[in-house]
Amino acid sequence: MKTQQRIIDFSGQDFLRPDSLRNKTILLLNEKVSDEIDFTVQVANADHVFWIEEICDTTLASAKARGTGISGRTPEFLGTKMIKGEAVIAFAPDGRWAGFSFISSWDNDRYISNSGLIVAPEFRHTGLAKKIKRKIFELGREKYPEAIIFSLTTGSAVMKMNHELGFEPVTYSELTADNNFWEDCKSCVNCPILMYKERKNCLCTAMRYNPKENESH
Repeated sequence: MKTQQRIIDFSGQDFLRPDSLRNKTILLLNEKVSDEIDFTVQVANADHVFWIEEICDTTLASAKARGTGISGRTPEFLGTKMIKGEAVIAFAPDGRWAGFSFISSWDNDRYISNSGLIVAPEFRHTGLAKKIKRKIFELGREKYPEAIIFSLTTGSAVMKMNHELGFEPVTYSELTADNNFWEDCKSCVNCPILMYKERKNCLCTAMRYNPKENESH
């Protein structure tokens, strides 16, 4: 089913228009991609707002294919993250968009979340997700050095990456109590489970990184 076209208004911003990519051949989804690709993984900025539609569509398609829940974010929300320098974006050597993630702060910056990790289908199984995860973790530590970083995920690969960065599994009571964070879960198909459990648990695994605990080890 074709999704409805979104309209994004970022008047006055200079966007990156990859016109040079129009004639490039896009890899087939089933084509094997070398794991030696030299990706560029960088902090996003206003020039990257152009890619929001593709990021949103790829994220939604990925969630549907896995049959998992997804906390929806609007294109405007992701655009703001890019403009504020609170997102990471990745590109292949030929300029194609390859991956994305962003951070958000909660409880007056006491907590931050690493969210929205997505890799374009043709670049999965190349190690890119791990590079993005590392970059977004470093960005969060740089911008909010005292904050506890947390993540909610159903994916075993993300859990493994979190563990390698120093995250530990925790109960939901050890996450932010900020209602604005939990409001984002309402667009997830699993939200009824979360509400029934009074936000004490759901299908996602909660993990967090506490800088004070990790630096003391």
